[in-house]
Amino acid sequence: MDRSFTASVFIGTSVDGFIARADGDLGWLISRGEAAGGGDGYGYPEFMSSVDTVVLGRATYEAVTASGWWQYDGKHVAVISSRLPADTDPRITVYRDLDQLIAGLADRGTKSVYVDGGQTIQTFLRAGLVQQITITQVPVLIGSGLPLFGPLDADISLTHVSTKVLKAGLVQTTYSVE
Repeated sequence: MDRSFTASVFIGTSVDGFIARADGDLGWLISRGEAAGGGDGYGYPEFMSSVDTVVLGRATYEAVTASGWWQYDGKHVAVISSRLPADTDPRITVYRDLDQLIAGLADRGTKSVYVDGGQTIQTFLRAGLVQQITITQVPVLIGSGLPLFGPLDADISLTHVSTKVLKAGLVQTTYSVE
């Protein structure tokens, strides 16, 4: 798929690969990050300074707005949704599908995209649109929930770039996508 941008993932998971509990709860992630002294953001502020656009799915957008955690000032925020009204929020642009999104990002001259939200990340991976993945594993098993990864049509080869052990046993690994 032709694109004018690079796309990266920066996300936290449980050791068993979940990004949230089945009901969307992130308490297990947030509480451990705070307890670990995550005031430096574990590289998140530096990562955010490297992107000009954030792409979210509807569920992630709704979770972010419900939590009051809006960290996207100064970024173009694109939300992929077939149901969300286009005029929902003046801070976002709603795109109905991946093709419309890619065309819209190209029209905007987008250079670097942060892809967030399980379904959106999976969609971008299946379409071959992700160049880099950074996963911060939190030392907890939650047993079930929303997985980071889902079914794929083929293997996606990754190349290890770096691994850092952070405070309180968090482990952050970055891969490039081949």
